[in-house]
Amino acid sequence: MPYTDLEEEAEPWEVREPSPCFRALTRKKGEIVNTNEIMQLSDKYVMHTYGRIAMAPVRGEGALLWDAEGREYLDFVAGIAVNSLGHCHPAVVQAVQQQAARLMHVSNLYYIEPQARLAEILVENSCADRVFFCNSGAEANEGAIKLARKWAKKQYGPDRYEIITAENSFHGRTLAAITATGQPKYQKGFEPLPQGFKYVPFNDLEALAGAVGPHTCAIMLEPVQGEGGVLPAAEEYLSGVRELCDKNGLLLIFDEVQCGLGRTGKFLAYQHYGVEPDILTLAKALGGGFPMGAMLAKEQVAAAFAPGDHAATFGGNPLACAAGLAAMQTTIRGGILENCNHVGSYFKEKLHMLAGKYSFIKEVRGLGLMLGLELALPGGDIVNRCRERGLLINCANNTVLRFVPPLIITTADVDKAVEILDGVLQEQ
Repeated sequence: MPYTDLEEEAEPWEVREPSPCFRALTRKKGEIVNTNEIMQLSDKYVMHTYGRIAMAPVRGEGALLWDAEGREYLDFVAGIAVNSLGHCHPAVVQAVQQQAARLMHVSNLYYIEPQARLAEILVENSCADRVFFCNSGAEANEGAIKLARKWAKKQYGPDRYEIITAENSFHGRTLAAITATGQPKYQKGFEPLPQGFKYVPFNDLEALAGAVGPHTCAIMLEPVQGEGGVLPAAEEYLSGVRELCDKNGLLLIFDEVQCGLGRTGKFLAYQHYGVEPDILTLAKALGGGFPMGAMLAKEQVAAAFAPGDHAATFGGNPLACAAGLAAMQTTIRGGILENCNHVGSYFKEKLHMLAGKYSFIKEVRGLGLMLGLELALPGGDIVNRCRERGLLINCANNTVLRFVPPLIITTADVDKAVEILDGVLQEQ
């Protein structure tokens, strides 16, 4: 169906009930047929780095997921803001199928057509001039850190290397990325951490200005903090940060791994603020469900990298870029942003209604379809009870219910989600 008519339809596209054959998952040799068997196999062989939920999704379509027993869920997690077009969007599926049959990987020793075309669409819809492709948000942020330091050394010499980030930020799980992350819980046990990072309170311009010193080369922020609890930057804060960077010859890096690519109702979150970064990082929704990341920069900054300074074996491979190109074309041209704004506003109103009903709800915040409900109590039990009733949400920073559904959801989906959530909140 045409995505300009998203809201006029009850569903973004036809969603069929799992067939009896699907529910039964007829056993073949070596086939897993239920959640317990999947859990047992995973627990036996997969490294225990995740606190997993006792659920095994096996199929998805649009905003719906089905587990191994055929139970249906309305998915307002979307792979943590990855599946912005919903599960298995037809345009992305077709692009992956066709590219997989043609060429999957050749390495960046050669020119790659889908990579060049995806870079073009990202540059044409941002303030950036150049793109570096990688495989994840953490890799994109590592690239941003390296580029900022390389640029500063060329501009000012060896003593400009320090990057200031915000408390409660999240920039990834690699060693430099967790060091940039302003949350000690992610850093514990991995010391000694790389040097050259400072942390200041988010949305506090005075504290940020006071942290700038002779070694500072860049300021790195999320326009909307995700893992920190869905915290949007204040407009005057980001404009002040830009002025501070210009005054002191610093680079401004925006981490839009979670909040970018349509999530907030604009293609990029910084576009709400009228403030342009020098470097921008993307991932999550970029591949439409396929893993990939990107680091974008303005020409005068990107020029600090020479061949051999940075690389990624799988970065920008034909298969990932074909998925990304289909996902970005659909996001930009398919009515997705308009739907995000319309349904996001509707959803936010409904959350404000819940806040007026329950005294333990402290705040509703967010942009577009990146919304948070801050509670005066831990949110983990609410997440579990919602899942038992067929709604998938998650909790950030212990007390913030986070909603990052597919951008293709309808107001009918919101009504169903709010009905389930309301029923769970009544029990608190």
